[in-house]
Parts: sequence; C-alpha cells; structure tokens
Amino acid sequence: MSSKEKPTLGGTRIKTRKRNIAAPLDPAAFSDALVLIYLDNAGDLELVAKSLESSDLNFSRYGDIFFEVVFIGGRTQTGSVKSDEGERHPYSIIDCEPTREAILPSVVYIQKILRRKAFLIKNLENVTRRFLQSLELFEENERKKLAIFTALAFSQKLSGLPAETVFQPLLKDNLVAKGIVLTFVTDFFNEYLVENSLDDLISILRRGKMEDKLLEFLPPTKRTTESFAEHFTKAGLTALVEYNERKIFEVKLKEIKAVLTSQVTEEINVDEVIETVKQQVKDAKLPEIEVVHVIWDGIMNAVQWSGKNQQQNSNAVLRQVKTWAPLLNSLCSSGNMEMELMYKVQMQCYEDAKLMKVFPEVVRSLYELDVLAEDTILHWYRKGTNPKGRQTFVKGLEPFVNWLEEAEEEE
Repeated sequence: MSSKEKPTLGGTRIKTRKRNIAAPLDPAAFSDALVLIYLDNAGDLELVAKSLESSDLNFSRYGDIFFEVVFIGGRTQTGSVKSDEGERHPYSIIDCEPTREAILPSVVYIQKILRRKAFLIKNLENVTRRFLQSLELFEENERKKLAIFTALAFSQKLSGLPAETVFQPLLKDNLVAKGIVLTFVTDFFNEYLVENSLDDLISILRRGKMEDKLLEFLPPTKRTTESFAEHFTKAGLTALVEYNERKIFEVKLKEIKAVLTSQVTEEINVDEVIETVKQQVKDAKLPEIEVVHVIWDGIMNAVQWSGKNQQQNSNAVLRQVKTWAPLLNSLCSSGNMEMELMYKVQMQCYEDAKLMKVFPEVVRSLYELDVLAEDTILHWYRKGTNPKGRQTFVKGLEPFVNWLEEAEEEE
C-alpha cells in the first residue's frame, strides 16, 4: 500500500432481518369498546351497526367476542357463558323479552353485519355451537330466548348457521337426560312454524341429520313414540307428531320388506317365512293395504332378472309367484286385500316395462294357486278404478275372463 492510499476496513455488511412483531392480544379492550358503542347509541341496533362500520375495531381477530357481546352483553368468562367483570350492556339477546318481536331486530342486525363482514360467519357458528353445548349454564328464560333467536335465524335464512351446527351440539347426554334439549327444540319448533311450513321444518331437520331421529331429543327414560306424541301434542305440534308416526311407520315397512326379501332370496322354508312375517306385521300394527304391498314387494325384489330377455323375465316372475303363493294366501285373507293385490300387480306391471305383457299370466297364476278369487278378478275387470295401464291390461286379461265367465255359466 502506498503512503498516499488510505486504509480501508474489509469484510461483508450483514443485513439484519426485520422481525414481525404482532400487536398484543387485548380482548378485554375490544369488548369494552364494543359495549361502549352499544351504550352510546342506547341499544339502537341501526345506529350501532353504523358506528361499527366506521370504527377501527379488529373484528377479524375478535370475531367470537363480538358475538358474545351480541348474545350476552359482554365478554364471557373462561369456561362459562356468563359475562366477565368488564363492561356490559343491557341490549343483548338474553336481555330481551322472550318474544319474536323483541328478538327479531337482533337477527336482522346480525344479518346486516354479516353482509359487510362475511368472515364473521365462522365466528357466529363457533359461538352458537358453544352456547348450545352449554345450555344448562343458562337460566330457563334465557334458553327460551336462544331458542327463539335460533328459530328466527333459520326463518330469516341467516348466514352462518348450518343446521348441523344447531342440532348436533344439542345431543349431549347430560342435556338430553335433563330434558333441557326437549324444551329447547319445542320452543324452536313452535317459533319456526309461526311463519314456515312443516315441510320447511323437516328440510332443516334433514340438513341437520335429525329427520329420522326425533326421538333422540327425548330423555332416555321417555324415549317412546307414545311419550313423543303426548309431549308435542300438548305443545300444539300435532302435525309434527303425525309426521313422526309416518316416519316410524316407513322405517318399519322398510325393515319388514328387507327381512322378507332376504329370506325369499335365501329360499328359507315358506312356513318359517310366514311365521316371521305374521309376527312382524302384528308388532308393527300394519294396516291391510300395507301388508299386501310389503309382501309383494319383498317377493318381487328377490327376482333374478335376465336383462332384456322378456320370456326369461316372465318365467322368473311366475316361478316366484308359484313358490311364494302360500305366503300371499296366508295374509291376503279378505276380498279387499285380494283387490289390493290386484292393484299392486297392476301398478308394478305398469311401471316396469319388462312386466307389461306378463300381467295376465300373473293374475291367472294367482287364481290357479288360490290367492285370488274369481269374484275379485271379475270385479277388477268390470269396475276397477286404477287407470294406470288399465286399457292394456283389460285387453290382455280378456281371454281369461271370458273363460271364467263361460265356466260360471256352465255351473
């Protein structure tokens, strides 16, 4: 180095990485600020919504706390549904009167907030689920308000409340056993049906996977069809009782049909099948018309169809009829049941193209096997009331009917 050059320091400059320092969590401050907005606007929810729109509150971080303030007036204590020692306002949902008129404005208010802050939908779902799982921590009057709110939320199609979010959390054993769930859903059903149909309610239950499980709302010691009917009839929900009875009836029909089809397919002894079916019919208290439908469906469901081969399909049906005629004969014990069987055969042959031409042969076989009486066949031929395919079937049956009438005249 020459004497004129200045010395320099060698080395590499090291760049320091900037740390991402997160703002400290302060849920209490968020809750107090939100409560203050309610208080400043004297609980006027339209003014509260406008104030929230212009505020710089961090809703994305404190979404759950926002809905806690909406529902109970303040932030909840850890592990509780009661508000903590922070600020609280008296305009929450559980502070309202337990009426739709008092609670509906809160539903509209939440809907308005969610339209502007859609990311809060998940928070509404979280808080709702938590409160419903903790119903026993609320007073009876507060539970009624939550039920009315929930019903109105569905009625108004409020975003953020999937049906499973409401019904599945209710099925906690302790809540069901204490009758808390039964009271809640009764209030819910009654409120929802004020402006909606039973079909709408069933649609919600279906989405919540409760359509076929209504008895699970009852305490285990009262989980019977009779207790269900008694409770909801007293609550003025006879339409729901009738619906539940239909569903239970349909389930029993399906079970009987499945057992029968299985036994027929496995070619179990006819006498054994007859005894099994008779017992099931007795236990299920099936009306005559359903007995005929179940037996015929169970027998036909076990037929091994042969694609498009018409003759093979016809032969398969006739074999099945011949094999299981004793079962049909043992349960079709009246003229009305025989006529119902005629109509059932007519409908199946009408609805299934591969059976259209086999109707006369089936009827003749049932006659020869003493399942259908001559009077039944002639009455159907002359005065049958079911129009489905009737013209075709009457024409196809004409030669057999002529033979019956000729035989009758000879006698």
